[in-house]
Amino acid sequence: MVFGLLVLAAARSAVDHRPDAGAVVTTAVVFGVVYGAGAALPRVRTSSGAALAWLAGVMVVWAVLLALTPDGVWLAFPLYFLQLHLLPTRPALAAVAATTAAAVAGFGWHSGTLSPGTVVGPVLGAAVAVATVLGYQALYRESERRRRLIGELMTARSDLAVAQHTAGVLAERERLAREIHDTLAQGLSSIQLLLRTAERVLPDQPETALGHVRHARRTATDNLAEARRFVRALTPPDLETGSLPGALERLCATTAESSGLAVTFHLSGEAEALPTPLEVALLRIAQSALANTVQHAAATRAEVTLSYMGSEIALDVIDDGRGFTPGPQPPPGADPAAEGSFGLAAMRSRVRALHGTLAVESAPGQGTAVAVTLPVRTGPTDVHGRVTA
Repeated sequence: MVFGLLVLAAARSAVDHRPDAGAVVTTAVVFGVVYGAGAALPRVRTSSGAALAWLAGVMVVWAVLLALTPDGVWLAFPLYFLQLHLLPTRPALAAVAATTAAAVAGFGWHSGTLSPGTVVGPVLGAAVAVATVLGYQALYRESERRRRLIGELMTARSDLAVAQHTAGVLAERERLAREIHDTLAQGLSSIQLLLRTAERVLPDQPETALGHVRHARRTATDNLAEARRFVRALTPPDLETGSLPGALERLCATTAESSGLAVTFHLSGEAEALPTPLEVALLRIAQSALANTVQHAAATRAEVTLSYMGSEIALDVIDDGRGFTPGPQPPPGADPAAEGSFGLAAMRSRVRALHGTLAVESAPGQGTAVAVTLPVRTGPTDVHGRVTA
């Protein structure tokens, strides 16, 4: 636009054979050179001082051209955009106003009079330029704001994905730790106890020792099946082939056979199907509690009671062992090692995940009672036993 208007101003002066045509052409050429230097010199684009000096030079040459020919007023319109681009908003508006006044005065001086068209033309051009530039700047700022917002959202989503991955890894580690403690560790302890007993009676009672060895072998086979299933997050075999009361009754019988502890099972209420996560949790808690009784309580008998109470189900494991002094309940997410017993920590974790309650009552010389109460949510369940309605 600028170079086209310069050519037009110079051509009109030459065609009209004005006496100052040579000066107009020369000034137009100088204006084009100065204007083109702004795009050619890198410093003008990188230094605000150099840009202002260049703009001042352009305006001086334009003022000379405007003084020589009224056609110079046409260049005011592109100069508005240049000023609004290079200067801050307030100085730019002041420069546009001064340029408009100069254009009106120059055109009036050449025509010898001021008419409404003489004033309205430059003023309207200035208004259009200001509205266009300010509108563009507003759109640009909004675009930048949205770009930053999108960047922040992408960063937040990435951080969330990392956090979810970390949480998933930790949850899986906790699940495997609980399963190992409640199945493999207890099974290995039983195997060790059976083999130790077999070793002790082997010289005098080989048939009895052979029975203990066979029992240890069955326990090892069961442990292998459990290991394969909990790695795949599958249902325990005892629950897959039977009910929860049946699984608990078999657990009591197996514990009594392997440890010599008198273990009895009691069922209260009418048995009903429960969501799989509840049955798995109750079975694992019973396994862990009985394992603690066998390994630490020095008890002679233990009782396991499963109570169906409509909207709740309760599990109680009581022994007549040496007992202990329970410590304060740790906060959620506490390190199991800090509690001193991974078994209790695993029980609390299972119960907390199902929104239930767990109470441990014990005192030195008075045995131990573990009481678990879980809410039973009714409704259809999915293939994993989760309530869907």
